[in-house]
Amino acid sequence: MKKSVIILIAVIAVIAIWAVSSYNGMVSMEENVSNQWANVETQYQRRSDLIPNLVNTVKGYASHEKETLEGVIAARSQATQMKVDPSNLTPEAIAKYQKAQGEIGAALGKLLAITENYPDLKANQNFLELQAQLEGTENRINVARKNFNDAAKEYNTAIRRFPKNIFAGMFGFEKRPYFEAEDGAEKAPKVEF
Repeated sequence: MKKSVIILIAVIAVIAIWAVSSYNGMVSMEENVSNQWANVETQYQRRSDLIPNLVNTVKGYASHEKETLEGVIAARSQATQMKVDPSNLTPEAIAKYQKAQGEIGAALGKLLAITENYPDLKANQNFLELQAQLEGTENRINVARKNFNDAAKEYNTAIRRFPKNIFAGMFGFEKRPYFEAEDGAEKAPKVEF
């Protein structure tokens, strides 16, 4: 009888250790998803911080392009006011955030297109540096979104696999949405001069 009690205690201990390890692993993965989302927001913030400098540089050369400049400023203002709580990442919240960021991208595209009409501006060192920083930031945004999606995939896979899905359901671990391309992203943008 003592031998069966020892075996039972050992089995219970192994299950308890496995449960604690599984729970802690899911917490770590969930925090990684939140961290990756923060990295996405950081890169978008970096882009928003560059915009006023770019607008002011263009403004000095193209003062009559007021509508385009105001559009960039308005899109930036709207996007910087939008925040998404990492603990409440829903597909709707991500889509709304992405839409606001997409409006900045469209406005910046117009801004960069008008610079073709100003050869002095295209040769301006400040403008060239800002444009290079903006291009680098766009690349960083793409990397941050990819890293977020990778973290979300790893987390979602872990909480959906048996038997962790039982613990995930018990402790409220929910599937995280992915950052997806906007509607119409499959079409190349049309740039006219």
